[in-house]
Amino acid sequence: MDKGIYEFIDESRLKKYAELGFRAGVNLQKNQLLIIHSDIQNATFARLIQTVAYEAGASKVIIDWTDEQSTKEFYLNATDSAIDHFPDWQATRFKEWNDAGAAYIHIISEKLGAFKDVSPERISRFQKASRTKLSHHYEKIRSHEVRWCLLAVPSIEWASKVFLDLSEEEAVRSLWKLILKGSRADGKDPIEDWESHNRSLESRIKKLNEDQFEALHFTNSLGTDLLVGLPENHLYIGGSVIDQNGIPFFPNIPTEEIFTAPHKNKVNGKLVGTKPLIYEGKVIDHFYLNFKDGRITDYYAEKGQEVLQNIIETDEGSHYLGEIALVSNKTPLAQTDTLFYNTLFDENTSCHIGIGNASRSNIQNGINRSEEELEASGLNTSLLLVNVTFGTEDMKVVGTKKDGTEDLLMKDGDFQF
Repeated sequence: MDKGIYEFIDESRLKKYAELGFRAGVNLQKNQLLIIHSDIQNATFARLIQTVAYEAGASKVIIDWTDEQSTKEFYLNATDSAIDHFPDWQATRFKEWNDAGAAYIHIISEKLGAFKDVSPERISRFQKASRTKLSHHYEKIRSHEVRWCLLAVPSIEWASKVFLDLSEEEAVRSLWKLILKGSRADGKDPIEDWESHNRSLESRIKKLNEDQFEALHFTNSLGTDLLVGLPENHLYIGGSVIDQNGIPFFPNIPTEEIFTAPHKNKVNGKLVGTKPLIYEGKVIDHFYLNFKDGRITDYYAEKGQEVLQNIIETDEGSHYLGEIALVSNKTPLAQTDTLFYNTLFDENTSCHIGIGNASRSNIQNGINRSEEELEASGLNTSLLLVNVTFGTEDMKVVGTKKDGTEDLLMKDGDFQF
């Protein structure tokens, strides 16, 4: 365990961060079950969340431990049949937790290169097996039927990658500072700061939902020229979302995005990635995607081509998009001008797309629609959703309505409304 990483954050600040996760993040209710997914290296923070959650009235707090080293050994040495199999008992756990009304907190931390000796193809096969067995759980996650939240903590490896010129001690200290700043957890009252942040997001969401643009056109000097068609009655969401019981929560801490679902068959043009995509500990960098009638028809990565291929080839739906997100480059996180090498943070510094599954919440009455109705409306279905950042300082976004009217939504990477 990286015991040293907690030497560089004040105990009271760490507790506030933990409280932010279960109060604003999953909005834990009294007598509710809480599941914490955590690697054993993040045990200190997981146990702190467990303690404060019990103090707040949780009925039971289960820590679902993982071990990165054991996972690596599995990928390297397990038989092919084991790689392609996800046990029923593991899927049953999630069903029981969901039936009990559980909320989920995922503690994440990057260990770049942790699986560098592992075949991307074996990782992809196991991910496909697990996502297939857990498809109903992931659908509840994506449609916000259950409440969940991501929280990040540093690792020495991650901090040293972000801050190459600093000592390990200074790198960890600096990454903690940026994580808390980006998560709006460094003020006197983080909960109030999040409520204020949410109000600003809601005002833009209201306008976009009223405008009902037929398409969004993204262009920049790097070569992105992407026309994204939108389904009728699409909905933008961002900041807090509402679960099936009407309880608000924040799935991502941090979050700066306003996003909706593209029409599966109406995405055309080229997208040039602007930040490395980190997937299962592997790096994809200097890459582009080409689209025709929604489908990714061509792609290339100077680094991580095989990993990118395995993502796109996961299933038929992973050849299409499930998300398009608008993010300003003037947010506190973006203004740090930092490459985080972490999707949660990097995707919240500029515009991004999501390869794969669309959320039911991105279309009116989506929760109550059948799979056939969702498909007919233009929403994509896939086992995965992988976000790709493509925003730049000169990003321009124009919205076009059905009557041909155009509206400049973003200029130089910032909102114009």
